[in-house]
Amino acid sequence: MENLNRKTVAILATNGFEESELKEPKIALEEAGADVHIVSLESGEIKGWSNGNWSNTYKVDKTLDKVSQSDYNALLIPGGVINPDLLRRNDKAVSFVKSFFENKKPVGAICHGPWLLAEANVLKGRKVTSYNSIKTDMINAGANWVDQEVVVDEGLVTSRSPKDLPAFNSKLIEEVYEGKHKLQTA
Repeated sequence: MENLNRKTVAILATNGFEESELKEPKIALEEAGADVHIVSLESGEIKGWSNGNWSNTYKVDKTLDKVSQSDYNALLIPGGVINPDLLRRNDKAVSFVKSFFENKKPVGAICHGPWLLAEANVLKGRKVTSYNSIKTDMINAGANWVDQEVVVDEGLVTSRSPKDLPAFNSKLIEEVYEGKHKLQTA
């Protein structure tokens, strides 16, 4: 198991994130030694979504206006339908995502999370997967979409759904451990 001591990971999320896609990677990253911050649009708490209903709340560690990619080694974007749809309408969230690519840092996005990558215009020529219903959005954003449990393309880790979390978490930890990837570009 890779040791992520002294690595810090931002989880960009807001209300309506798929709970398992925030909770399970957060636990896996922390167990590997990383310091993980939930970054959101506003302070306080954000509410998860699970099995078609609102779920538990999670404390926001930092607000988007108080952080920079320079504070982090990597970024995680959980899915859920509501979460990435709200985030992709926020210029600061889109810029924050794009800055990780510009600085060649690992990014993980699962399920509907890649919607935010499409909005940040960072998918052209990249091999990705996502929840099947946004396949066309990924292709329209220039991505090479494939139906696999986890896809790694130069520091970009994507998966389809919560059932892919074990593979996603493993590859995300590996990419965070490896650090910057020179072909990870915006």
